Amino acid sequence: MQAGSQMIKLKGKSKALVRLFYLDEHKSCIRWRPSRKHERAKITIDSIHEVCEGMRTEVFRRFANNNFDPNCCFSIYHGDHVESLDLVSTNGEEARTWITGLKYLLAGISDEDSLAKSGLFQFVQIVCACFLTSCCKWLRQTFSEADKNGDGNLSIGEVLQLLHKLNVNLPKQKVREMFQEADTDENQGSLTFDEFCTFYKMISTRRDLYLLMITYNNHKEHMDLNDLQRFLENEQKMVNVTKDYCKMIINQFEPCSENQTHMVLGIDGFTNYMRSPAGDIFNPEHYQVNQDMTQPLTNYYIASSHNTYLTGDQLLSQSRVDMYAYVLQAGCRCVEVDCWDGPDGEPIVHHGYTLTSKILFKDVIETINKYAFAKTQYPVILSIENHCTVPQQKKMAQHLMEVLQDKLDLSNINVNESRRLPSPEVLKGKVLVKGKKLPANIDADAEEGDVSDEDSGEEDEEEEQQINGDCVSKSVQSNDSLCFMQIFFRRRKTMRLSRALSDLVKYTKSVRVHDIETQAYVCSWQVSSLNESLTNQILQLKPAQLVRFNQRQLLRVYPSNYRVDSSNFNPQPFWNAGCHLVALNYQTEGRMLQLNRAKFAVNGNCGYVLKPKCMCKGAFNPMLEDPLPGHRKSQLVLKIISGQQLPKPKDSMLGDRGEIIDPFVEVEIIGLPVDCNKQQTRVVDDNGFNPMWEETLVYTLHMPQIALVRFMVWDHDPIGRDFIGQRTIAFKSMMPGYRHVYLEGMEEASIFVHVAINDITGKVTFIQFFSLLCSHLSLSLFLNLDYPSSGTLNTRNMALRNKFGRSLDGRPNPQWQPLSIPATPVLSRRMNDPDTPSSKDSPFKGRRSQSVPRRHPPLPPNTPHHIRKDFLNQYPLPQCSYSTTNNSVPNNHNLTESESSSLSSLDSLDLSTLPSRFPDNQQQTMGTLQREMNALFEQKMLEIRCHSPLFFGGES
Repeated sequence: MQAGSQMIKLKGKSKALVRLFYLDEHKSCIRWRPSRKHERAKITIDSIHEVCEGMRTEVFRRFANNNFDPNCCFSIYHGDHVESLDLVSTNGEEARTWITGLKYLLAGISDEDSLAKSGLFQFVQIVCACFLTSCCKWLRQTFSEADKNGDGNLSIGEVLQLLHKLNVNLPKQKVREMFQEADTDENQGSLTFDEFCTFYKMISTRRDLYLLMITYNNHKEHMDLNDLQRFLENEQKMVNVTKDYCKMIINQFEPCSENQTHMVLGIDGFTNYMRSPAGDIFNPEHYQVNQDMTQPLTNYYIASSHNTYLTGDQLLSQSRVDMYAYVLQAGCRCVEVDCWDGPDGEPIVHHGYTLTSKILFKDVIETINKYAFAKTQYPVILSIENHCTVPQQKKMAQHLMEVLQDKLDLSNINVNESRRLPSPEVLKGKVLVKGKKLPANIDADAEEGDVSDEDSGEEDEEEEQQINGDCVSKSVQSNDSLCFMQIFFRRRKTMRLSRALSDLVKYTKSVRVHDIETQAYVCSWQVSSLNESLTNQILQLKPAQLVRFNQRQLLRVYPSNYRVDSSNFNPQPFWNAGCHLVALNYQTEGRMLQLNRAKFAVNGNCGYVLKPKCMCKGAFNPMLEDPLPGHRKSQLVLKIISGQQLPKPKDSMLGDRGEIIDPFVEVEIIGLPVDCNKQQTRVVDDNGFNPMWEETLVYTLHMPQIALVRFMVWDHDPIGRDFIGQRTIAFKSMMPGYRHVYLEGMEEASIFVHVAINDITGKVTFIQFFSLLCSHLSLSLFLNLDYPSSGTLNTRNMALRNKFGRSLDGRPNPQWQPLSIPATPVLSRRMNDPDTPSSKDSPFKGRRSQSVPRRHPPLPPNTPHHIRKDFLNQYPLPQCSYSTTNNSVPNNHNLTESESSSLSSLDSLDLSTLPSRFPDNQQQTMGTLQREMNALFEQKMLEIRCHSPLFFGGES
């Protein structure tokens, strides 16, 4: 592949270009020549979504002289808009070499030896090896892009330009000194790749990670096995941490052979480990299916697509069968097919009464048959919008039967019986047809009959008026510019339906919603479809009834007909009401699709997520201030520590040459209305490479089971702000402890955070809030204090200790005790137990930081589409896992217990009950930094005792 191959590149309907395609020396991208735009004539390996063999794309199908050998053809799907590069090789063997080689590169395997050994590696080893390979690729790609003249070396000028691109703000003299220190070969004045790696290490050594490491190694330059084990158990909340597991980490991440020999982890190895997937904020157990899949379909959220075949807007865009392959592999389990009469008796798929292109129904079914269960075996719902005449309906039924064969669910059931729907587990590997079904009163021998129309925009508007009178959206009525669109959505009120097609519908019969209350008690084997506007009105007027309706049967919510640009609505309000099939336009990347990805990532991205118990049975109103009275709430304490390698905004006018960014972080909770909250950090000026925030954000959640946490990074500007990147994650997928939040679609950009999640069972008082500050005080101190040598005692600390040597009740200050190591370690599930009662709601709510005044924030621009290349599904989890115990805090003025800090409740606020923030199993001399923290903590506790009436032992 690196030697290159002559291949034909197809472009349009008739243009075929002969080009030399080759893999670059760093194995990071595919290039071709000749090309008038040489720098742009490449596809990076990281941007490739899939490699498909054969002639499966629309380009191949439409090519005028399509007489190619299918064995010589293959396509590469790549980029933000999932475009295809369609190639024809000279022979089948060459095509197979490229297809296989690209698939190996996508899996992070660059040679055959690695491939042979990969089957022997455990989960963490595979993932982390891929991470280290990715880091190396990124460094090589960065080096290559900075080498403007292509001589294989970087001059001081090229290094300075690269640092500006990376948002590194260092004095030029400092850069020159590090440059000279790294330049060790005979060719002075330039850096080779190895020297560049040394230089990069100098500028990227993490002060925050170094200070974190020395708190667990008694201020040594490395962590031994005991230090590492204590860190993983006490901070990262891991259990069953064995010495062998720690040895595996050292062997995997420690670059120094001498350290590996002595079984210690230095700062480089510790940094590698913390930046690997093992230090990611996402729970690795959630890369696989981890929920109960044996409940009825009505108990699940189901990933759904609207007008799946479209690649763009609803009026003029192309229809492609490739979109079905794309969404099915992205985890979607409900796809839509709009069927119309086509030429030669073959039904076609397109958006009716518009200028969108047309594709064959048979090709769509063949694509669904191939990709339906490529990523997951759980059932696919085929939502058919039928506009065909009876003869072509029979043709549709024939294609479904012949192509899908035993995958098509043809269960022998009685739809008129009011039974529960089967489970996803029972329906594994099956395709369910959702559509109209002939009524029972029609003669069984009749080959066709009349049924009412379904899923039409005009019918929905009439239905909306029938249910809600005149409460049709004024915003829709006032939009005169779109009134002409109504003519495109007029449908007949009844239609003729073929018996052959009707008989394929089993559990998912399409019906209209006549009454949201009475219809909740009819047959469960049916699906209703409502547009977003009508569903939102019902949600506002009758939220509890809508939840009850969704407990009985499936409900599909789809975008308004006025979203001709294929924009997406906010799915969260409908998830709050238990709506199962919230259909989105998968072709439109942006905030709403990011929420959808985060929602379904929590269960292995299998397309099914179990709803909370309160939504599946009993009364529930998501619009109340206290939707779950008497149940525990969760408190998220999120410390935003630092950022790493944050890029310039993509919409920046000057691109990489623009000013160094002034970043800040905004964290938003998206869930029930009462839980929605947004806070932000202060702005760090002129530093996008390693900004430090060290700010704590606190949130209270009434129903964390359905909440999403969205991290957004912005560049502050005097006239506004520019979007840099985001990562959205389900609350219950968050890991405790020190974690990296990698921005979606960006290789190295991340923010470093500390996560603590507490259960609240009583009122949140000032004392509880103060405990949260105390639990995170230590990190703030050691990130801000100038650390003196180990043997030097700070005079201010000594004065404080002398002054407050005894507590107010006359007792000497208690000694800090080390935490006890749990006998068996596994990562703590922090989700609320809805069956555990509490006294009252928590009145505490986080507030937006006032450090930087801002305008009302605009909606973030679309970010590039990113499909995570997941190696985790193929390998077993390591033996080391995480704790399953929940930390709860009773009422009566007890401190909130933090999973990360392990603070116990203080019934009488006796300091002897407080464990050490920096535990140690051995008796060691207290360091200066710890003495500083102890003295400041004692001072704060003294102030509290003196002024608070809650401390009955204090002085006034």
